[in-house]
Amino acid sequence: MKFFKGATKKELLIPPSAQTDPNSMEVVRAWIADGGLHCSLNPLIWPEKETIGWGILTSDIIRHVADALHRHRGFDKKATIEEIREALNKELDAPTAAADGDFVQ
Repeated sequence: MKFFKGATKKELLIPPSAQTDPNSMEVVRAWIADGGLHCSLNPLIWPEKETIGWGILTSDIIRHVADALHRHRGFDKKATIEEIREALNKELDAPTAAADGDFVQ
């Protein structure tokens, strides 16, 4: 996958609410490096039903992406979500890379 020419290697900003809420918690970071995805995540943040929590988190991220693409590029939100959903299902059914790694405390 090619990247946008204006892409930079800078860290993203921490949202203001995450800075001020004493109960905020970072749950995932993701980087594209060495030709693949590298991430750091906290998979055990919900006391029960972690799978549902991650499903909701993932869907929220997708909606935020659709909103950002709508605002910055004029993309239709519903169509964007459908394209992401199709790509997500395709990747889940036939991964292009293995998801492996270790837990680091």
